[in-house]
Amino acid sequence: MRRKSLIKPPNKRRRKTDLPWQHPKPRTEDPEALKRVNTIMKSPSYRLAVEDEDFLLSDDTLPIRLQLDYLKPELTLRKHGIERTIVVFGSTRIVERETALKRLEEAQKALAKEPESEKLLKAVRKAERILEKSKYYEIAREFGRLVGKAGEGSEDNRVAIMTGGGPGIMEAANRGAFDVGAKTIGLNITLPHEQFPNPYITPELCFQFYYFAIRKMHFLKRACGLVVCPGGYGTLDELFETLTLIQTRKIDPVPVIFIGREYWEKLIDFEMLEIEGTIDPEDRDLFWFAESAQEAWEGMQAWHEANKTPLFPKE
Repeated sequence: MRRKSLIKPPNKRRRKTDLPWQHPKPRTEDPEALKRVNTIMKSPSYRLAVEDEDFLLSDDTLPIRLQLDYLKPELTLRKHGIERTIVVFGSTRIVERETALKRLEEAQKALAKEPESEKLLKAVRKAERILEKSKYYEIAREFGRLVGKAGEGSEDNRVAIMTGGGPGIMEAANRGAFDVGAKTIGLNITLPHEQFPNPYITPELCFQFYYFAIRKMHFLKRACGLVVCPGGYGTLDELFETLTLIQTRKIDPVPVIFIGREYWEKLIDFEMLEIEGTIDPEDRDLFWFAESAQEAWEGMQAWHEANKTPLFPKE
């Protein structure tokens, strides 16, 4: 019986002999050859597309950048088993009570040195208002805890808290989930000035977006509820976009809960909009008010039970 000869597999990377293109044209053939080759290799056209920042940031590659801005978070969320999110919005300026109290004391001390200053008087009044609203920080934090403890415990990633990743109310909601060991998501955005994510987001679930539009898409893609604490422009932007998408049925309806009836009814006159005929009566049923984290959480669960879309369906 003849024995088969064994052929040793070649090295995956190296060859025993160089190929012709592994060396530039020798100077003995053309003294200017190496100089020309170096010029060619330094040209922007010779850069790999993924390493060419000028190319990647050009107007022509905008569609590609939009895709990448969407795809990276999407694949990561899938990897971590995040099926649904509860989005919490609210002011970045509403801080925890201890911080708000300290800022008020500082403002009062400054005013005491210049009691005639209108600017310092306004600062004191603003600090007083923020101190009053610090209760919403605690409500958002407690709501984050309730969501984080739901389901089958902190390792159950089917439903997770999602925020814009910043300070204030967003920090509070992420912090509540963090308190109970649950994973929590932050969608940060690049801005002309430096900013930092809040420290309570799960590191592998903190994303930085370039485009507001893609960030907005991720806020609502998995959303099964929206909790809105008092806030300003950014909060109103996300709120009205969500209400419009539900109103037009561009997305499936989700529960929208306003925390703090007094603030919201002072800020937005929904009754006037209905009286003026610019919204329908049913459009006022797209949201409701709650005054505590427990009330908001129980209301959201009841909404989903009535809709036959329980937040944590039994297997």
